[in-house]
Amino acid sequence: MSGNQSLTSIALRKFRKNFWGVFSFAFIVLVMLLAIFAYVLAPDNSQNANQMHLSIHSRKPGFSVTMLSIPSGEKAESAISGYVSGFPSMANEIPIRRYELKNNEIVYEEYNEDPSVKIVKSVPLSQLGGYPDIYTAAKDVIRKQSFILGTDKYGRDVLSRLLVGSRVSLSIGFVAVFISLVIGIFFGAIGGYFGGKADAFVMWLVNIIWSIPTLLLVIAITLALGKGFWQVFIAVGLTMWVEVARVVRGQVISIREMQYVTASRALGYGNFRIIFNHILPNIMAPVIVISAANFASAILVESGLSFLGLGAQPPVPSWGSMIKDHYSYIILGKPYLAMVPGIAIMLVTLAFMMTGNALRDALDVKSS
Repeated sequence: MSGNQSLTSIALRKFRKNFWGVFSFAFIVLVMLLAIFAYVLAPDNSQNANQMHLSIHSRKPGFSVTMLSIPSGEKAESAISGYVSGFPSMANEIPIRRYELKNNEIVYEEYNEDPSVKIVKSVPLSQLGGYPDIYTAAKDVIRKQSFILGTDKYGRDVLSRLLVGSRVSLSIGFVAVFISLVIGIFFGAIGGYFGGKADAFVMWLVNIIWSIPTLLLVIAITLALGKGFWQVFIAVGLTMWVEVARVVRGQVISIREMQYVTASRALGYGNFRIIFNHILPNIMAPVIVISAANFASAILVESGLSFLGLGAQPPVPSWGSMIKDHYSYIILGKPYLAMVPGIAIMLVTLAFMMTGNALRDALDVKSS
């Protein structure tokens, strides 16, 4: 090992040698890209992937059906806003069993669970837009649609809901970790550096919050703030800062008497300049590791809140709410409806935990 290598380059080299760490990090990046481009990749790119087809509810993965799309007359959104928040439904989609073209009409039989019940309707050419004839119109408005992961109990595409729902899980991870870092680093650094009454107050506050079960505290904060998207983010972040504060406090206590800190005081630097410019940059390694663990914990807590009905509210999709809607189907012969989002939660949480473990090993200066 050459003597002029920085600690960062050494840590990166060690991290790259950890196969499962690199694999987990690549998986996290892939999930983030899927979340960012959810409305580009989702088969159902309507807002919140909420296109319902009750006649084809609870279908198995790989299910296909012929779909008739009748223009609804809605105005199209701009491409940018559509990719961010979803596109309005430009057509009323009707699952059909069969159709026939005659007299400038599409005569179709609606899809029904009971084939013996036949509901036959027709739609004239005038309702399909400015097509010259019914045959040209049929090529555009009738198509075969496949549901790779099946449909939920409302007939919505599970794959689309899974992709759009990943935004909630990842967003709460980022926001909750950011809040926990800001609060935890501040209190941990103040308590560890100044000691005395400041440290006693910080540890008293940490111990009080630490003694309350996390989920119970999150539920209490959520009820105080109200149900909603951002309320959950804040609630989860406000319960995770104590772990960061304890780690930062311990690191600051071990570093505050080192020579370069003493030299900074001798040069007349202020306390906060010493803390933020000299101490914190040297203790970020354990903070990064605990942030990865907190990211995974935030996803699990949000899923639990959504399962209890306190998380993101319908029709906003989240992995926890998808499990809540379909957990009863586990005993009804369709367990995949609850297992698909459950497996997604498990894989993302596992990836963050393994990435955190790999970072811990890479940033450990004592390991070879």
